[in-house]
Amino acid sequence: MLADQIRATVMVAPRMKLPDVAAVLWRAYGTGQVSEAEAEELSALIESRKVLQAASEIPRKPVGSRPRSDASLERRRRWAASGRLPPQLAARFTPGEIAVLAVVAAEVCRRGDCRLAIGHIAALAGVSETLVRNALREARHLGLVTIEERAITGWRNDTNVVRIVSAEWRSWLRLAEGRRPPAPAVRWPAAQGFRTRSTLPLGGGCRSAQGTLTDRDSSVNPASRNTSRAADGQGRSRVCAT
Repeated sequence: MLADQIRATVMVAPRMKLPDVAAVLWRAYGTGQVSEAEAEELSALIESRKVLQAASEIPRKPVGSRPRSDASLERRRRWAASGRLPPQLAARFTPGEIAVLAVVAAEVCRRGDCRLAIGHIAALAGVSETLVRNALREARHLGLVTIEERAITGWRNDTNVVRIVSAEWRSWLRLAEGRRPPAPAVRWPAAQGFRTRSTLPLGGGCRSAQGTLTDRDSSVNPASRNTSRAADGQGRSRVCAT
């Protein structure tokens, strides 16, 4: 019977083909090949198959460099805005790739080269491992870095060694990581028991207040100047009164 054939087709047809099966069903019902009861039964079966297949579809796994959380997005933005690449070099990369290269630059400044694993760099920069590989590949293609692969055995490798060879990039990092020269030590009079600023303990103040030389040098004491001026004024007024 035609109703049995339509029922068998509904059970094996994919979700995208079910509307075509429903069209065949109602066409057969219009010609009298399927009864009203069979048409209602098959229509309900088609609708249930649509809902069942829609619920059983596996969602697509997210891939690529899109951050998986707000924390990873924040890390990516923070590294991208850290300024560890010169603007003219950063213009050649995406924000995610800039974050990757910023992590590499920070490690190079710390120890001279970068030996972090791909997954470690990806976790720090808030990107995927694929994006890390793409960023390093593009940087090597532009002549900014060299990548040394370290094979331990035939099937085991150590982490790669990434070195920055771009003179422009290295100069930029030296400028950014430059340290200010130490300030000269300020020496105070030794007679008062003062120490130089360089010998003062770090991390807090002193236990007792340190005095100044106000009792010896009246020229630097505003109070003494005011007292002397007041005395001079009183002397002049007495002379005028006499």
